[in-house]
Amino acid sequence: MAEETDKKIKEKDIVGLKYFDQLGELLQQLHDVGCERDRADNRTLHMDQYCMLILLYMFNPVVTSLRGLQQASELKKVQKKLGCARASLGSLSESVAVFDSERLKPIIELLGEKLVPIAADKRLKDVKQTLTLVDGSIVEALPRIAMASFREAQSGSGKKMKWTLHTHFEVDRSIPVKINVTPTAGGEHDERAVMDRMIESDRTYVMDRGYAKFELFNRIVDLGSSYVCRIRDNSVCNILEQKPLTDADRAARVLSDQLISLGSDNSKGKPNHPVRLVVIEAKPHKSKGKPGTGSTGQNCDGFLRIATNLLDVPAEIIALLYHYRWTVEIFFRFFKHLLGCRHLLSHSQNGIEVQVYCAIIACMLISLWTGRKPTLRTHEMICWYFCGMADQEELLAHLAKLHKPSEPRKPII
Repeated sequence: MAEETDKKIKEKDIVGLKYFDQLGELLQQLHDVGCERDRADNRTLHMDQYCMLILLYMFNPVVTSLRGLQQASELKKVQKKLGCARASLGSLSESVAVFDSERLKPIIELLGEKLVPIAADKRLKDVKQTLTLVDGSIVEALPRIAMASFREAQSGSGKKMKWTLHTHFEVDRSIPVKINVTPTAGGEHDERAVMDRMIESDRTYVMDRGYAKFELFNRIVDLGSSYVCRIRDNSVCNILEQKPLTDADRAARVLSDQLISLGSDNSKGKPNHPVRLVVIEAKPHKSKGKPGTGSTGQNCDGFLRIATNLLDVPAEIIALLYHYRWTVEIFFRFFKHLLGCRHLLSHSQNGIEVQVYCAIIACMLISLWTGRKPTLRTHEMICWYFCGMADQEELLAHLAKLHKPSEPRKPII
């Protein structure tokens, strides 16, 4: 219904397109993707143009749906700046079937190389590897009427389609470096199997207890990385050595620091490396999640049990590393706003991946344009600037508030 009631978009609503010039050069390499079978050379919507339209959708609050995007493509100003012709609703919705979302990953890597650490935490100097937060978040999309009818005929109900965004978030640069999209059948997903395919070397992965699996721990270590992972309250472990606590450890609510043998004697695939267990005091609570809602909330008995292969890092820092895990939850709130999850522009896995990867590019662009980590307020201010509702002085004043007095300001917008 939201798409049907969109107001007609006019030329005056689309400003700030000059900032897309550099993007056009970056995405030009995607122009021929999906054209292998187009021997007649009559394709009118190419992958680079589609991605530019997606980014326009993310940076212009006037464009709020697929129909709004189609209306924007009719404007001469948009056609000139983005190098695209008028796109029909059919071409916008169906063309993603021939676009390869994987081709956006090298562009993400290229932009990532241009980003420098924004606000490195000096307390983490003992962690030499790249600190990477790992988590998943579920997004829902209401199927089109035809799709819902088909699903209802197959399963007896026209339920929303659910997708899981398996995310690796790099703390120093405050950006997602990887997001894999998988369908979530019945609210369930094997996040550990997806994580196994996404591991890189020279990273310290911070994870919640949904990722606690001995084989996964072994693979992370074997590939030259480290992990800090909460384990389940009923995990079996034998204490090998009790390590003394410092005043700083106790101030961080660390209750114990131990070298352990994780798993029972008959456990399958026990850790093949030394494991450390840091127990942190927490507020006890019971889960308020309901079965079938997709809630991942679980009970807490008042203790956070953190397993890690980092043996020489102070226990207080292990506690700090796990505390950082909540940063990814804050990021998900921003990312879903940017992604426009209330109006996902496609309902196919490849189409959603294209939209997700474009959202990663948008996050990186915000960091490159402003010199700061992407936030909801900054994204909104950039949108108002692009729409002509805020001038450059007002945008720079907003950015100045984000910087500490001792920090140099280097926005490049």
